[in-house]
Amino acid sequence: MTLLKEPLKNSLKKSWLKYSESKITVLGLVIVVGFALLACVGEHVVPYPEHIGSFVDFANASRPPNLRHPFGTDLIGRDILSRIVGSFRNTLLMGVIVLCISAPVGFIVGVVAGYNKGKLIDTVLMRLTDIFLALPPLVLALAIASVLQPNMINSMLAITVMWWPWYARLSYGVASSLRTENYIVYAELTGAGMFHILFREILPNCLSSLLTKMTLDMGYVIIMGATLSYAGLGEQAPKPALGSMISQGVKYMPAQWWFTVFPAIAIIVIILGFNLFGDGISNMLGADES
Repeated sequence: MTLLKEPLKNSLKKSWLKYSESKITVLGLVIVVGFALLACVGEHVVPYPEHIGSFVDFANASRPPNLRHPFGTDLIGRDILSRIVGSFRNTLLMGVIVLCISAPVGFIVGVVAGYNKGKLIDTVLMRLTDIFLALPPLVLALAIASVLQPNMINSMLAITVMWWPWYARLSYGVASSLRTENYIVYAELTGAGMFHILFREILPNCLSSLLTKMTLDMGYVIIMGATLSYAGLGEQAPKPALGSMISQGVKYMPAQWWFTVFPAIAIIVIILGFNLFGDGISNMLGADES
């Protein structure tokens, strides 16, 4: 048992040393971990948990940042800090669910087409992918979300529909370049089926690229969800959403600047954290492959 643990321990130590070579990527990890923790337990640690849902306190409405309310209060007296932290759970869920659906779908489409490059199935799948890639992603997401009932689930669906083609294109490139490798040819000669080759031979070679892209895409999915929420097509009141908070607050700029500025800063910090974290993952996995 000890002999098995030592290589794993050394591998993890090597990966961490490579990841932490850049202090800025460590900052990204801290931001991501902090965001995830607040998403899980934020409702229990915010100063005014009741303000996350239906709550009205007109006596404290539109208060600027102060000791009681560090981020100020909104038009009906709700603590903005509590509502920002309260929105983190759905924000994280959106990113995780969208990527956990779109990445596998895109991978399957891409590797099936890449492995069968030059055949009819390749032409059909990749032309379908190209159609989706030709459409502006935000316009496509807005179009889909606008014909559905505005809520978080439908906004997830809208983003997922326009996100999978990027993973299809990525996995297609890897699969089409690996299909003539000796170990793939050997697997075919020994009678291995297509699914064995796709998931046992090609997937391990795509995994690092897929994980890196998923990490980097988290920030983009979150900002896409915030955009739909800003347009009124995401999470609906009284539930908090960063995009809708910005949308409601922008009408009162610059007098009540805190309505908009603090939710916008939260989005910026989250996206920055995931981008830095993704860069570190890319460096770490790239080192492991070499």
